[in-house]
Amino acid sequence: MSDMIAYCGLDCGECNAYKTTRTRDLEKKKQMARQWSDGTKVEFTPGDIDCDGCWSNRISGWCRKICKIRPCAEQRKVKTCSHCSEYPCGKLDEFLANEPAAKQNLESIRKTLQP
Repeated sequence: MSDMIAYCGLDCGECNAYKTTRTRDLEKKKQMARQWSDGTKVEFTPGDIDCDGCWSNRISGWCRKICKIRPCAEQRKVKTCSHCSEYPCGKLDEFLANEPAAKQNLESIRKTLQP
């Protein structure tokens, strides 16, 4: 398993925002910003694509403006949602319904935490 598993279970190393930040591909950033804006009621810019991973100081606009899981995990001071005493919660279940790989990552982590 990657060492870049986000609070929600997604692998930051596989995220398009993270990859595009690494390649500094401005056209790809513009394209992603348009896609994110079209899919939400939030306006995104190419600068909003920049992300160094969930635990970095530079996170994507999606994570700053849309994500409900990251702020919850930070408030609870957990490494991932699988470390939370309320795992899984409704907020996480809703997200994981569309992210089977993230769910599998969290379940794998959870198994290592149980005695």
